Amino acid sequence: MIIEIRKAGFVNKGAELMLHAALQKLKTRYPDATYVMAPTPKKAEQPFHKLVQLGFYPKAWLWRYGIQWGGLANFAPRPLREMYGVVLDKEVDVVIDAAGFAYSDQWGESPCAELAQSAKRWSKHGTRVILLPQALGPFKLEKNQAAMKTVVDNVDLIFPRERISYEHLTGLVGEQSKIRQSPDFTNLISGVIPPNFDAVQNRFCIVPNCRMLDKTDQKTRDAYLPFLITCTRYLLEKDAKPFVLVHEGKDDLMLAEKLSAAVGGIPIVRESGALEIKGILGACSGTLGSRFHGLVSALSQGVPALATGWSHKYQMLFEDYGFPDGLVEVTTDEAEIKRKIDLVTDESARIEALIQARTAQLKQQSEQMWQRVYAVIDQCERARQTQHHTAGAA
Repeated sequence: MIIEIRKAGFVNKGAELMLHAALQKLKTRYPDATYVMAPTPKKAEQPFHKLVQLGFYPKAWLWRYGIQWGGLANFAPRPLREMYGVVLDKEVDVVIDAAGFAYSDQWGESPCAELAQSAKRWSKHGTRVILLPQALGPFKLEKNQAAMKTVVDNVDLIFPRERISYEHLTGLVGEQSKIRQSPDFTNLISGVIPPNFDAVQNRFCIVPNCRMLDKTDQKTRDAYLPFLITCTRYLLEKDAKPFVLVHEGKDDLMLAEKLSAAVGGIPIVRESGALEIKGILGACSGTLGSRFHGLVSALSQGVPALATGWSHKYQMLFEDYGFPDGLVEVTTDEAEIKRKIDLVTDESARIEALIQARTAQLKQQSEQMWQRVYAVIDQCERARQTQHHTAGAA
């Protein structure tokens, strides 16, 4: 059986965490399956050598200008493809889509269009398609509405990550048994604390996000860095030992450097591994973040967290964890900022208990999600084996 994991990568540490979480569950259940992933032209996202390190075979796949060029690999001689381990799209039995947040008007029309076109092709091949828990919508653009209707018609399971995503999708296609709300599934994977991380000096973690500068209105954009500076200065006053964690990329690093310089030089921690980043967040006394999976990593380990965000997924995450007061507007006044920080520092035991009460429920929901995924894959495997035996008998 050939299983593809798609829409995960290595620059975005949330995407990498989802990749590890999905791979861990799938390999435990299906150790003999062949796992494939499509390398991308952008070296940092899915570089070939990193895919090989995780045991992936490469899939022939290249989406450009609204066309899937990967099909040209069908014309390559089979011995040549097999020599280099290249898998064709039509050879894949199960597609697991692990996009955290791609199918929405906020990302334009291309992601929805590509998924719709691909889902139709997979359906014709008999490929099973599952969208793991992710944020979806809104879908106000007509092309995205049409594309998502096509997607729903041609896939086996879709898991909107929270209530608003569920409503965006079911408002478009109606409630269906294949659409099940389920929380972010990285809550089941454990982090790893790097040996060089100083958990005594680095206690309160600040995680900036460059998306707060390009996915928000001008007022929010202008207020973001000053807001982070105000928060950090107050944390220093409280001797909370704040530090900045770079969750991904050079743009987040630039924000981290500006913040550190503005408050007198607090530590900046850079860590390349997603599991190590989760480990660091779990070792902290609290966090203030704008990266979604940084917040999931904190909350799922019972760490009190405050969030600023640029989409509905942040609001819904804190609603799921029973702590809606953890959301902070970057344009709010200093007194409110201090009240929020006092909440997660002075009342950390109460907030931690509040979060922990929901954590067990959400992990159970993630386990139930995987049982539904396994049921679809098991069905596919049985059908494949039956077909194989029938062909052998003939």
